[in-house]
Amino acid sequence: MEIAVLNISGKDTGKKVVLNDDVFGVEPNDHAIYLAVKQFMANHRQGTHSSKERSQLSGSTRKIKRQKGTGTARAGDIKSPIFRGGARVFGPHPRDYHFKLNKKLRKIARLSALSYKAKDESIFVLEDFNFEAPKTKSMVELLSNLKADNDKTLLVLKDLNKNVYLSTRNLTGVKIVRVSDLNTYDILDAKKMLIVESSIDAFSELL
Repeated sequence: MEIAVLNISGKDTGKKVVLNDDVFGVEPNDHAIYLAVKQFMANHRQGTHSSKERSQLSGSTRKIKRQKGTGTARAGDIKSPIFRGGARVFGPHPRDYHFKLNKKLRKIARLSALSYKAKDESIFVLEDFNFEAPKTKSMVELLSNLKADNDKTLLVLKDLNKNVYLSTRNLTGVKIVRVSDLNTYDILDAKKMLIVESSIDAFSELL
């Protein structure tokens, strides 16, 4: 699959790059994508939710009314879950939501997500660029030239560029990532992917 290389002004440079069909042209596996996204979101859960059971509440254990003759249901102590301020029945407790997926499945999920992006023509290749100094304004102009200023955008670099990273840090909806750190969730979450030309060859490492 051939794709034109753009400059930071959004103009065609006349150059073209070939996207590896083994990375950007595979048959997507929706179930692998589902599992990878599920794992990403589960592994980001803190799992600190907590509630108190009857034994953990402070309060009297005295029987609050007689067993029979009241015309209402029998009741034990005031910590009963049916009373206001009582305990929680089967409430949440701190737990770890993490789970693992094997490397082969995670690789299939990434390749499937990249193939969906390529099929939707949501991938753009930029010639290598750098900013002389960290300026958010420079990145805003770049996104505006590429008509990506109103979309969630994922900028993919081969190596971390400090000036580009600092220029992007204050922008909502824009994320910068290295090829080696790509994950399925970030690929699918972005509406547009901007890939720097020098990082194209690095995508073969995903295989």
